Amino acid sequence: MSESSVLNPPRPLATIPLRPVSFGERKPLTKKELAGDHPTWCPGCGDFSVLALYYKLIEKKKLLQENIVTISGIGCSSRFPYFVQTHAAHFIHGRALPFASGVSLSRPDLNVFVFSGDGDAFSIGGNHFTHAARKNIKMTLVVMDNWVYGLTKKQTSPTSPLGFKSKTDIWGSMDQPINPLKQALAAGATFVARTTHTNPNHVMQMMEAAYDHDGFAYIECLSECVEFYPGAFDAANPRKGGAFNLVPETHNAADEIAAYQLADNPFPGHFGIFYKTSRPSKNQNEQDIAARARKPVEGKQDWEILQATFNRMK
Repeated sequence: MSESSVLNPPRPLATIPLRPVSFGERKPLTKKELAGDHPTWCPGCGDFSVLALYYKLIEKKKLLQENIVTISGIGCSSRFPYFVQTHAAHFIHGRALPFASGVSLSRPDLNVFVFSGDGDAFSIGGNHFTHAARKNIKMTLVVMDNWVYGLTKKQTSPTSPLGFKSKTDIWGSMDQPINPLKQALAAGATFVARTTHTNPNHVMQMMEAAYDHDGFAYIECLSECVEFYPGAFDAANPRKGGAFNLVPETHNAADEIAAYQLADNPFPGHFGIFYKTSRPSKNQNEQDIAARARKPVEGKQDWEILQATFNRMK
């Protein structure tokens, strides 16, 4: 055993707090301190709005850089980690969520944020989305949905509407698009919300609510691809003659059936929190298991535990 490991032994999982620890009185981070490389999205891309509001969320919540992990897969939206000065990982296509799950479960004291696109999250990463949601692993997932594969120059994505003409569907898409909200609800997500990049104040509200949620928090954010699908979301933009309809005040966000019905409304639908419920996160469940396992051997030295194990094997 090295000297450093003796002086700084690893903390048992059950003793790691579920919320980050603040190290003294430090000034909130500024955008200048948080900004990484210059964003390389196309001018006018909706992802700029989400990035700017991510900075604001970190500033407002007074998070420390060492307590934040920014994770993504592959795609235009998944360039996020390059642009943020935090712990980060630009993981392989569709696999951001299993990587983020490992980070969240092994270090529940960290704030884990995942940024993905409609192809990354719902095509190659669709299976991982389902299992991260049903296990209720503590993290915030923001999917910037633009109804097209933009990074690879205009192919049909899982959310592309019927009739959409692309390089892979030159005759127009004939495949029924998925409904991300309904998929999240069916998978078991405990927080499901929807917003659009054209309403920054609303994006901020949804990100704050997702951050405060103890479990798997999913946000669908409409993010226009001005290069390969311009005007896709005009119907949801009042400045272009559309309608930004908030979730009705009478909606009960704890009612899963009501949330599913609301999510089934035709585009542009509604924006806000569709569903929110409290269920033990996998993080908490695993810590409880670890705590119960340690209780019978509490106060014993490692060699005593090992000796007892050998004795049982005789």
